Amino acid sequence: MKNVLVFPCGSEIGLEIHNALKYSKDFKLYGGSSVDDHGKFVYENYIPDIPFIDDDGLLDFLNEAIEKNDIDLIYPAHDDVVLKLSELKDDLKAHVVVSNSKTCDVCRSKSKTYKFFKEFDFIPKLYDISKDSFDDLNHVRKQTDGEFPIFLKPDVGQGAKGVAVANNVDDLKHHFTENPGLIAVEYLPNEEYTIDCFSAKGKLLYCEKRQRIRVKDGISVNAITVQTEESIKEIAEIINSKLTFDGAWFFQLKKDKNNQYKLLEIAPRIAGTMALHRNTGINFPLLTLYAHLGIDVNVLTNENRLTIDRALTNRFNYEIDYDRVYIDFDDTVFVKGKINTFLMMFLYQCVNERKEIILITKHIKDIKETLKDLKIDINLFDEIITLSKEDDKYRYMDNDVSAIFIDDSFSERMVISNKLKLPVFDLDAIESLIDWRM
Repeated sequence: MKNVLVFPCGSEIGLEIHNALKYSKDFKLYGGSSVDDHGKFVYENYIPDIPFIDDDGLLDFLNEAIEKNDIDLIYPAHDDVVLKLSELKDDLKAHVVVSNSKTCDVCRSKSKTYKFFKEFDFIPKLYDISKDSFDDLNHVRKQTDGEFPIFLKPDVGQGAKGVAVANNVDDLKHHFTENPGLIAVEYLPNEEYTIDCFSAKGKLLYCEKRQRIRVKDGISVNAITVQTEESIKEIAEIINSKLTFDGAWFFQLKKDKNNQYKLLEIAPRIAGTMALHRNTGINFPLLTLYAHLGIDVNVLTNENRLTIDRALTNRFNYEIDYDRVYIDFDDTVFVKGKINTFLMMFLYQCVNERKEIILITKHIKDIKETLKDLKIDINLFDEIITLSKEDDKYRYMDNDVSAIFIDDSFSERMVISNKLKLPVFDLDAIESLIDWRM
């Protein structure tokens, strides 16, 4: 088993790497961040306070963390970190999961990318405009005559941060004054696509398209698999032949006014929404790690159409200690004629953590027969207490053991809270008891 440090682990990239690798028997994950964020609630093994990438102490800190935790590989999970670690990889004591520094450098700058591929017709028009251009308005007018609207975006950046549309010269001047790091490119009015790719030993092994249906803060939060045309595969082959990719990468395309594909950007890294194609069978982080370990890989994918929709997810850190769980059955374990599968996940978490589970129920039928009919093993419970409707549950519960009580009934929870002073939970609060770290 290899130990892998993901940094920064709380980025969308870091969270997707975790989702992709958390069940792999070949890798043990460590998460690291410069600032505590969501990664702390996801990674069981967590390394805080990693210096920022422009800090002189970054190299020494990482090498100390590598030695202390026996880290075999470092998986960068942010564009700037990808570039920085590609430059430091010869001095780091663990293998860095990146493509070569030239590829990372070209991809980090959109203007460098466009100039590198300028001979190809999939590159959008790049206007010779900068903040200083407005000292010569004739030059600006000559560049933009009949060209508006013009799209503006940061030369170095990701997502939709800092993008704008200029409809005239005054707009251009305003935006370049506000953000001198912009570049001006042709406006592409049509739909946008991301093409997820995987390369190993110089060969492009996978190239498939997904359509970005809904985007929030530059992140694709709704996407769907779509047919990949030969013209897109040709673009992918050109990019792959001119740059050197070691594992997963992606590029984005948008159609121009003539319905021709034009390149937006290339990134030699995992994308958060690669989860879409991962669920068709292409585990990009896993394949990338195998490729970096020199293991030959094949790809296998399901062809069914798949849609992903992403939203904010709750994760909790409940500061509560308990050794026993008292739990109701009707409308708790069994709700609306079905097993409460989310609650069952929590109960098996208790099994893993060796916490006692005591079923305490007023079920009117034979509870053991009901459990058998539902295919719930009675051995899941350390004890089953069956009461009559008139019985009080608190009389059958041991107050000498640290415990919690789960029941859909507010009146039952109120009695237990008042009589035994135990923490009580309704079904909607079970999510706070789940430990998602792996």
